Amino acid sequence: MREKETFIRAVGFDPSSAESLNRGCVCRPLDPDRLCRELEAEPSLAGLCEDIARTRPHLFSATAVFISREQFNRIAEIIAAVESVVSLAGYRESALARAPRIAQLDPGPLGVFLGFDFHLTSQGPQLIEINTNAGGALLNTVLARSQQACCREMVTEFEPTADLENLERIFFTMFSEEWRRQRGEAPLGRVAIVDDNPAGQYLYPEIRLFERMFARFGTEAVIADARELLWREGRLWHGAQPRDLVYNRLTDFYLEEPVHAALRAAYEDGAVVVTPHPRAHALYADKRNLVTLSDDGTLAALGVPAEARAILVAGVPRTQSVTQERAETLWAERRKLFFKPAAGYGSKAAYRGDKLTRRVWQEILRANYVAQTLVAPSERRLEVDSAETDLKLDVRAYVYGGAIQLVAARLYEGQTTNFRTPGGGFAPVFVVGAENKNFFNPGQISA
Repeated sequence: MREKETFIRAVGFDPSSAESLNRGCVCRPLDPDRLCRELEAEPSLAGLCEDIARTRPHLFSATAVFISREQFNRIAEIIAAVESVVSLAGYRESALARAPRIAQLDPGPLGVFLGFDFHLTSQGPQLIEINTNAGGALLNTVLARSQQACCREMVTEFEPTADLENLERIFFTMFSEEWRRQRGEAPLGRVAIVDDNPAGQYLYPEIRLFERMFARFGTEAVIADARELLWREGRLWHGAQPRDLVYNRLTDFYLEEPVHAALRAAYEDGAVVVTPHPRAHALYADKRNLVTLSDDGTLAALGVPAEARAILVAGVPRTQSVTQERAETLWAERRKLFFKPAAGYGSKAAYRGDKLTRRVWQEILRANYVAQTLVAPSERRLEVDSAETDLKLDVRAYVYGGAIQLVAARLYEGQTTNFRTPGGGFAPVFVVGAENKNFFNPGQISA
């Protein structure tokens, strides 16, 4: 069969094995025309697909990534174990003690779009970090809905990681729940999707999709530059309208920069619902939390049950704080380590130990860093410009209230994810061993 010839590129290929699929399947299930239709589902988004192709050519990969049912379940178990630790008073006290005062505020919301990032290894998924304003959820929803089956197995053996047709409603319900947790049963008010210079952000297309999503469910939303917000008369204003809920995409996690003074004042006053918020970052995304989550002794002292400790110690790479006292040992072991700033994001100022120079090492020692045991990412084989190549991949679970909403992948070349790699970018994730076999239309199998 022709689809088999294009599907299989490896001797000993096993279509029931996620690893074999990632290493031996070079099919391209993305339907570009459908992707454009999904991106431009509203008249206001006309031209978005062309703009992405011109300005962000490596945002979407044409291939897909496969994980086993066991890997998916293990990811869920690691997330559940993390949530069980975060719920402990001793953990919260320790995490919040490291954070600025604003993180002590607990207005009620949990924080939308927690991103749990994993590398897939032969020992199971490894949680390399957690982010509180994880981008890409809506883009990956559109991308996953734009796939076509490029082999029979995609019809009979694979399934997506979410209810893709209802995922936007699930996201909107999440924002409504955030509102309810702070405002009770009052109707959801006006929304501002806030970032610094939103139109200049790489994921600006997604911000536009969120504006459309809120409108689709009857909620007024605007895209707002944080510098345009005003704090007056006890309300947060954007232009002539007050705003009641802020979908916060800023990377100033504690709202410390002067340009964010209006948002900070409104948040501290309780005049606006902000999600995600500083408290969520302190509890989840500060990289120093990985020191706790990867250390059995610390977890035991917190009262974490043995089963959850075992899951975390096996699933979170050993992480240490970088201190002057540990400097000599860490430098000697640097080739086995990855160094990350405690409050970092987007792989900024993160370094593989084997790439470190003495100059950068001294900068790390003067800053606030953690050293994480280096976990090599797995790879995805694909075809780029008629040549087969292997790209690294990581897997991101978008989570709210401990529940996985969607799992997606990022393909890249180099030290970290970068959206600059031909053939790379966001990729949908499919679970091998389908329970629901109705996602693809068997009659639409590409050659």
